[in-house]
Amino acid sequence: MDEPEALRRLSEVVPNAGDDAAVVDGLIVTTDMLHETTDFPDGTTAYTAGWRAVGASLSDIAAMGGVPVAAVAVYGVPAFEWDEVSAFVDGAQAVCAQVGSEYVGGDLDSHKEFTTATTAVGRADEPVRRSGATPGEIVCVTGTLGRSAVALELFERGETERANQLFQFTPRTAAGQTLRTYATAMMDSSDGLARSLYQLGDASDCGFAIETPLPLDDRIGEVADSPEQRLEHGLHFGEDFELVCTLPEEAVTQASAELSVPLTPIGKVTESSVTLDGELLPDRGYSH
Repeated sequence: MDEPEALRRLSEVVPNAGDDAAVVDGLIVTTDMLHETTDFPDGTTAYTAGWRAVGASLSDIAAMGGVPVAAVAVYGVPAFEWDEVSAFVDGAQAVCAQVGSEYVGGDLDSHKEFTTATTAVGRADEPVRRSGATPGEIVCVTGTLGRSAVALELFERGETERANQLFQFTPRTAAGQTLRTYATAMMDSSDGLARSLYQLGDASDCGFAIETPLPLDDRIGEVADSPEQRLEHGLHFGEDFELVCTLPEEAVTQASAELSVPLTPIGKVTESSVTLDGELLPDRGYSH
């Protein structure tokens, strides 16, 4: 059983699960787990690991349009080294500070490989969920796609300084708060654009007609030779932590003008199926 199937079955026994975060009386709560072998390539610094792990949970707060409040992390390793622990906390504190949140602690534990579990909390009286998209609306994404795919290739090439810089993404909490006024449905793109669209479609009982060109990161050309490879990185790799949202057509221009990051229309909400330039888009993306 893969992760999507496990999540589908869990939704049957935990009815309130299935969005980027849980919402209880205006409090937004989310948690994530990352492992050395699956999430942190060789050359990832402890600082970057702290930044990226906590940032992933803050991204879930962003996807609900929430105001981030605080984050905690579990830090598990075979043996503790103070320089590594300290650097991890520095990275966690730095990403929290960047979005106006606070890192407030966590737990230490022994584990066979470096593993971290993070929890972030935020607030929103009227959070944006995945379930409000309506046919005829416009689907948009913030920023660019493919940044993390570039970072992974740079790690493999040994260009670890640049790779770590690319891994230290900015959670789109400010954009999420602005989009909360306009968006009818929203989530982050941690599993890749294609899979995010399928997840949004399932939640909203709709489809999407996406058109190229997509807002691909300019650096994709450094690691992908062909247009097909570049599109693959932008559509299916994931881990970019951008926001994917739907808006009424008349709201796109105003929302874009209020954001400090690009907001790119990539298609329209339809009745069913997810297509790219008229062809069925495969449901492939990042899987744990």
